[in-house]
Amino acid sequence: MIILQVNGLTKSFSGTDLLENVRLEVQHRDRVALVGRNGAGKSTLLKIIAGELSADEGDIIIPKDVQVGYLEQHSGINSELTIWDEVMTVFVPLHKMEARLRSLEQQMADPAVYENTDSYTRVMTEYDELQVSFKEAGGYQFEADARSVLHGMRFYPEDFEKPVHLLSGGQKTRLALARMLLSKPDLLILDEPTNHLDIETLNWLERYLSAYEGAILIVSHDRYFLDKVVNTVYEVSRRKVTRYSGNYSAYLDEKAKNYERDQKMFEQEKDERAKLEEFIQKNIARASTSKMAKSRRKQLERRDWMDSPDGDEKSANFSFSLDRTSGNDVLSLDDVKIGYGAEPVSKNIALRVYKGDRVAFVGPNGVGKSTLLKTIVKRNELLGGEIRYGTNVQFGYYDQNQATLIGSGTVLQEIWDDWPMMNEKDIRSLLGRFLFTGDDIGKLVTSLSGGEKARLSLARLMLEKSNTLILDEPTNHLDLDSKEILENALDDFPGTILFVSHDRYFINRLATKVIELSEDGAVEYLGDYDYYIEKKIEMAEIAAATMVEQRAKEPAVKKEVAGKEFQRQERRLTRAIAEIEKKLEQFDTEMSKLQEQLLDPNLANDHVQLMDIQKQIDAIQAEHDLQEEEWLTLQEEIENL
Repeated sequence: MIILQVNGLTKSFSGTDLLENVRLEVQHRDRVALVGRNGAGKSTLLKIIAGELSADEGDIIIPKDVQVGYLEQHSGINSELTIWDEVMTVFVPLHKMEARLRSLEQQMADPAVYENTDSYTRVMTEYDELQVSFKEAGGYQFEADARSVLHGMRFYPEDFEKPVHLLSGGQKTRLALARMLLSKPDLLILDEPTNHLDIETLNWLERYLSAYEGAILIVSHDRYFLDKVVNTVYEVSRRKVTRYSGNYSAYLDEKAKNYERDQKMFEQEKDERAKLEEFIQKNIARASTSKMAKSRRKQLERRDWMDSPDGDEKSANFSFSLDRTSGNDVLSLDDVKIGYGAEPVSKNIALRVYKGDRVAFVGPNGVGKSTLLKTIVKRNELLGGEIRYGTNVQFGYYDQNQATLIGSGTVLQEIWDDWPMMNEKDIRSLLGRFLFTGDDIGKLVTSLSGGEKARLSLARLMLEKSNTLILDEPTNHLDLDSKEILENALDDFPGTILFVSHDRYFINRLATKVIELSEDGAVEYLGDYDYYIEKKIEMAEIAAATMVEQRAKEPAVKKEVAGKEFQRQERRLTRAIAEIEKKLEQFDTEMSKLQEQLLDPNLANDHVQLMDIQKQIDAIQAEHDLQEEEWLTLQEEIENL
């Protein structure tokens, strides 16, 4: 079933086409990614599909019964409600249905209704239909769903009564995402949903979206996430949209093949065009060949020649070098405690960093990863322990919030103020390598986008020529192309790198060590992100096997005591289960008899007795459900013995 069609869509800004003749299709349960450079038009296309913007030309076709949910980039929630009450606003229709059910129950108990056959039949019919709709819409489980999604977004029961307006920006974004997921639209449109999510939350979101019943249309720069979730990729490039089947890695492979094919075709056409132009130039003035040359000229003008596969898109081009190398020992951390004020967020941190290491710090949000980097570069005070620095260590620090960009002037002045001995031509040339050209040089730093600030921060970092780079979320705000350029530059860097990143693809590409940070210390894994995950699984399996082995080696007396305890518990649970099964059988028998009474023709007009019978059935059913839940709990207990 097709739930979205985009046909011939065109959108212009200030007379310049951003999107041209775009065609896109999403079917039920599709997982579709939009990829492309910053500014290519991905978010604009999402806004047009969601109805936030209008198109200049083309059609957006969405069936009337399809519900669309759209979560735009950087969206958060500003509300005076608590977290729980805010999430419950998603279920207002269910609350209304529930209130209507209670109202109908009161009407059925009203003598004026049940003594009137027509009124009673009408109320009962509405009640039965509404009860079915309520159940199908998740009316009996929406609170459990809400708790599950909030937990996935790292909101716990103790947080539920917090007012939304007191949350941080990242928490508000996560809450907005949780609310959107709970609304369960047929088409879920997400613009950069992975921002502000730590790795654990990203893993949860990947599992949730993979099992999502509806279709998903998503913009994300998280390549690992795209590989896990999507099955179709649309690339937005040079005003056009091109479809690729498969996940992000499959898209890259197919794009590389297409590029190689198109490049060969372009070179062939280029040679052919050059030959035509040469023939025309040599023969247009000769009387004997002029007619033939004019014919070739018409052929040249009429033909639709291929554009270069490279197009006019420019990529950043930079590398990191160093003035002097450090000693072999770069950093030593012993019993380090970090935090703000007197309140530590992590302690007992021990770590050794050597020249050439690429160290990735991972762990949940709030555990102090960024704080540790700031403490190492002395932007935060060390709360305890000792940090020793090696010989000739020079730090270059990249702040995820671009706090290192302190100037209020232009892009040019931001560099010139700190490197006054550089001439303007060299600065312009440098900035050009980071895609600042023409009028971009004169932009105020305060007016730059997140991606532009990121590129300017990287330009400053390159000029510093430090031998040890400290990078806090360096891929934030960068498009996929810029991320790859940065990875290549860091991969070739001859010094040492310490970094925090939620980009698992980036960690896999660079890391030689992964340090998992927690409140009580740090654990080192000698490898990339995939190795870290493998070792975590392996360690969990070893721990489970060790526990089994230890139990097997317990003294015979303990085994005998444990065996007797096991038998006692098993007997207790078996008796309790048998008692519940007997009760359930009695309930079933009683309800069958009562339901037969409801069908008795002699009682058809006795609304009072029918209502009384229905109340008895409802009461027995409620007790039946409670006993059934208890039966399931006891079954789980006996299985876990």
